Amino acid sequence: MVGTSEVGRSGQFALRADLIRLPGGEEVPYFVIENPDSVMVVPHFDNGDTMLVRQWRHAWEDSSWEVPAGTFNEGEDPLVCAQRELAEETGLRAAAYRPLGIVHGAAILTGRAHLYLAEGITEAARQPETYEQDMEVLRIPLREAVDAALNGEIEHSGSVTSLVRAAVALNLIKF
Repeated sequence: MVGTSEVGRSGQFALRADLIRLPGGEEVPYFVIENPDSVMVVPHFDNGDTMLVRQWRHAWEDSSWEVPAGTFNEGEDPLVCAQRELAEETGLRAAAYRPLGIVHGAAILTGRAHLYLAEGITEAARQPETYEQDMEVLRIPLREAVDAALNGEIEHSGSVTSLVRAAVALNLIKF
């Protein structure tokens, strides 16, 4: 990298303009969005169900079915974030969390997503944040959710990855 400057900031998000040197020596601009890490949680009920949430995605001008997810608070541990987001969005609590790995989103984003499978589920009251008040919650068989991810009905890439990894961890999909 030849140079960098922050173009704008809003809370935990920043737009950075970098000047990078390509292997051939040419210098080109490259924009990076600095964003916090996040979690994505696939709840798995004892009967094989899962729970998805649907919320409006302004950038896509559409609503999206997704696994429960959210961004870290500053200094927050990934597991603590997963527990908090699952409870806020769905009202669910889990006795155990299995890590399903870490993934990156779009190549211009710095944040990573920590994926979890939540098991030993119990239900409590939802505690949605202000902007999540209109969020829909749907309990369906995990197999149906995985099928929706594989056939394109679920388009959110992190949710697709989370659902497939959960299905592999639960031996619903074999390789």
